[in-house]
Amino acid sequence: MAIIALEGMRFRANHGCFDEERKIGTDFVVDLKLNADTTEAQRSDDIATTVNYQDVYNCVAEEMSIPSHLLEHVAGRIAKAMMERFESVRWVSVKVSKLNPPLGGQLNAASVTLFERR
Repeated sequence: MAIIALEGMRFRANHGCFDEERKIGTDFVVDLKLNADTTEAQRSDDIATTVNYQDVYNCVAEEMSIPSHLLEHVAGRIAKAMMERFESVRWVSVKVSKLNPPLGGQLNAASVTLFERR
């Protein structure tokens, strides 16, 4: 078993509860960890025997393009998509961070981390 991580994926997306956020968009960072059996890939050096990072990125990008009000909803959709699309994944951890959220003060990010297991 291995942990495959894609960290610091940056997206401009229209998530948020405020109309302005949904109109002009906000910057987000997604960090993803997948636990998968990579035994065959370790032996074969064949990308077809593991979780393809490009496919993972594309899946995250697809989910990030669908507007949501809540970070919890976005993270939940990403986790669900990972479990549905990649059969070898045993568990997934997804962290979605909204950069510079409009909370009335100085704040780097607000984030939600979800963990999903088969």
